[in-house]
Amino acid sequence: MAMNPATQGYALPCGRDMEQLWQRLEELGNDPHERDCPHCRAAHGSLQLLREATAELRHDTPAPSQDLTSRIMAAVRAEVRRRELLPLPTHEPGGARISERVVAAILRFAADTVPGVRARHCRVTTRPGTKVEVEMELAVRYPDTTGAALNLVRERVPAAAGARIGVEVARLDVSVTDLYDG
Repeated sequence: MAMNPATQGYALPCGRDMEQLWQRLEELGNDPHERDCPHCRAAHGSLQLLREATAELRHDTPAPSQDLTSRIMAAVRAEVRRRELLPLPTHEPGGARISERVVAAILRFAADTVPGVRARHCRVTTRPGTKVEVEMELAVRYPDTTGAALNLVRERVPAAAGARIGVEVARLDVSVTDLYDG
């Protein structure tokens, strides 16, 4: 097994090849030169330490710190926690509900379908019944920034809310917070 292409052909001061010494690491006592040569013995000792250290590292499985684990789990729990659930229009008793986060994702997708617009952030707040208020931040392509793209976003977002989810947008605030080179 080759140690490293950079060490291939590396000769010790005594003339022995380091790669060959590595391959015969277990057999130091079999070759009289390697057994008596100070260069070969020193290289052998270094290679043996290297082998032991890498074996130890390979078998070492350190446990993550308790602080790290608790911070990761707190982030996971926060991500999974649902915010407000919005009732969907249904004729079933008890009905179905959808999270504000899912509604925001659908509305961001609707804004992203407008050429020259990228939805950056969408915050949905539920109102009584099946109404929502939406605050949306957009990035708009520069220099093609025209009001036509924003008007199209103002049309598509409420249309998607009604057609895809069955909710009414009571208020839609659209802000351009970034420009991008298109």
